Amino acid sequence: MNLEQRRTWNDNHKRLTGIILKPDEHEEAIDLFLKQHALLYSRAMDHSEYPTMEDDLLEGIKEETLRQYPVNAPDTRNSIVWHLWHIARIEDMTMNVLVNGSDQIFHTNNWFDKMKVNASHSGNEMETEEVAELSSTMDIEELLLYRLAVGRQTRDIMKSLRPGQLKNKVESARLRKLTEQGAVKDKAQWLIDYWGSKTVAGLVLMPATRHNFLHLNRSMRIKNKYQR
Repeated sequence: MNLEQRRTWNDNHKRLTGIILKPDEHEEAIDLFLKQHALLYSRAMDHSEYPTMEDDLLEGIKEETLRQYPVNAPDTRNSIVWHLWHIARIEDMTMNVLVNGSDQIFHTNNWFDKMKVNASHSGNEMETEEVAELSSTMDIEELLLYRLAVGRQTRDIMKSLRPGQLKNKVESARLRKLTEQGAVKDKAQWLIDYWGSKTVAGLVLMPATRHNFLHLNRSMRIKNKYQR
């Protein structure tokens, strides 16, 4: 995605924000979400002919660039591996547990062992040593497959929503489930409170779309800085 395409993505996100809570525009909102969401993943997501943010990020990237930690950037010190892990974990938790009332993708198909990770939480408030270990030991191929599995499940969930459901508040029992699962570190309990203040639409507009966009942008800046 070039600069013009990213601007278009932002404009469409504003459009989505404006219609997502209107039941009579539900079908258009879901369709727009699916288009926006697909651009945040590889073309394998929906076999698109158009380049995506993930495609651009990964094209020609070196493993050392993906694992570089710490990085010297104005808005992050974390590696690209951490950013990809973080957005996948956040989307998995919010869309599957909070929106759908189902289990996290992470807790199926042995993803913990496949990715060789040292944590099952969201990645918020990690110590330097923890980020360093995650960045150096993560199985990157499995991480990308995990993220793709999360994205595909998100799309199925969105297609199943009925008009009016996007206005629903997050259920407290689902928030408790994440806490009991250790989905966030003790220092990051504020994240549970933040999610608890949202509607389903609010979770769709941030974790499932804009949150991905922001972290992929940061990752691209890291790539451009360290790989020339």
